[in-house]
Amino acid sequence: MRGLPLVKPPYGRITAIDLNKGDTVWQIPHGDTPDNIKNHAALSGVNIPRTGRPGRIGVLITKTLAIAGEPGFSAQPNGGRGAKLFAYDKMTGQELGTIVMPAPQTGSPMTYMLGGKQYLVLAISGNGFGGELIAFRVPS
Repeated sequence: MRGLPLVKPPYGRITAIDLNKGDTVWQIPHGDTPDNIKNHAALSGVNIPRTGRPGRIGVLITKTLAIAGEPGFSAQPNGGRGAKLFAYDKMTGQELGTIVMPAPQTGSPMTYMLGGKQYLVLAISGNGFGGELIAFRVPS
């Protein structure tokens, strides 16, 4: 289909399930719309809502947050390439914030405390970007 997916979005999503009842609590597209869709000539002028990005990612669940990174590179507003790390409200799925990383998430996020400060660490890598661990300190 001229380089566009045959299936309708979302292409990647996170679903929260109430394990006591088996009900879906919320479901959201996870990740921005891939560049090959966002910039496709056949969709010029079309308002495309966030579609999510296909791929496997691990989600870190805390007392109040669901944290997950994008599984692929995309163009960033500053003109560079990277991937975003998203923080969602665990109860509603509302996006609370993002951070741009130099490469996509390739491992499950983890958190730890050191010296009374909390850190978030995850593995990142991608085409042209060697694997590494990236750490973020959680604001007090």
